[in-house]
Amino acid sequence: MNGVFIVAAKRTPFGAFGGSLKALSATELGVISTKAALEQGNVDPATIDQVYFGNVIQSCPDAAYLARHVGLKSGLPISTPALTVNRLCGSGFETVVQGANAILLGYSKIALCGGTENMSAAPLSANGNDARWGISLGKGLPLRDSLWDGLTDTHAGMPMGVTAENLAVKYNISRLECDEYAIRSQETWGEAHKMGIFQHEIAPVEIKSKKGTKIVDTDEHPRPDTTLEKISSLAPVFQKDGVVTAANASGICDGAGSVILASQEAVHEYNLKPMARLVSYGITGCDPTIMGIGPVRAIQQALNNGGGLKVEDIDRLEINEAFAAQTLSCIKEGGFDITKTNLHGGAISLGHPLGASGSRIVAHLAHEFQWNNEGNIYVGSACIGGGQGIAVVLERV
Repeated sequence: MNGVFIVAAKRTPFGAFGGSLKALSATELGVISTKAALEQGNVDPATIDQVYFGNVIQSCPDAAYLARHVGLKSGLPISTPALTVNRLCGSGFETVVQGANAILLGYSKIALCGGTENMSAAPLSANGNDARWGISLGKGLPLRDSLWDGLTDTHAGMPMGVTAENLAVKYNISRLECDEYAIRSQETWGEAHKMGIFQHEIAPVEIKSKKGTKIVDTDEHPRPDTTLEKISSLAPVFQKDGVVTAANASGICDGAGSVILASQEAVHEYNLKPMARLVSYGITGCDPTIMGIGPVRAIQQALNNGGGLKVEDIDRLEINEAFAAQTLSCIKEGGFDITKTNLHGGAISLGHPLGASGSRIVAHLAHEFQWNNEGNIYVGSACIGGGQGIAVVLERV
């Protein structure tokens, strides 16, 4: 994939469920990360000719217009088209794929890609037929939780947590291993936070209220001081003797991320500074009942598409931590080196605002190239509800 470069990447801090960002719509969060990316990369909004933005739960009133509104509210030209993307947890990655393909096909020179989610605002919804055309006397008007619906695969007949339980059985992953991995996620996030690693990628969010202005510049979900003793006392959520708990699963959060891609021609024309080159990507399907194993084949495909790269060529790997059991299963099945994987925490600590996580991972790896001189090949990946996987390969420039 010659000539596709990341020239800017920013994300908001990830707000806890019902936390500081709950009142900001997914669109507003996307605008914040986009404006920050434009500023960071010194990219003139007038030069962006395509917009791809991911969103899953569609929790804001303008969700149907989301990508278009993010573009316009970020100062992009009216003539720049926009597409809202939903590949569930892979949506942020998918926008990078869409932007890269547009550049390679000659439809774009500079593409805005990103993902955003406000899970706190996920609505309780009434069936439109019942609400509009009436229901039987005494039946009442039931409400459905769109958040829980989004986390449940009705075709597979199970919520996402049960797919992780299935993987734990298949790959012989114990509750203790899951809890130990969760502590690792929390502690590595804490260490990275102390080192100031996230300040490179985070765009602070200004929250105005009657009490004054509050600046949110740190992820709210992490609990780096938690202990194995504390989380081991939690009851399993999905199965009586299961391994998945609230502590070793990804956090429900709010946030957004934006990544700007440019062709080699645009880099020279507009004097942009590449952060990384997008080498290749992979997108695959897998059994929906073990959807979390999806990253393995996607990574393998992306490596092969990158000129026959091997697992041994990966210097840094990010697997979105939907569940500890899922991440550990991927590492075991793929033969990945855990000492190179999720070194600064992941979705268990940071949280997993569905449409934004892929954008966060791409931004994190792109920024790591700037301060870490080690390694040339970085890979980001995610499992996808319904049974898919997606991965991208980045290279140092």
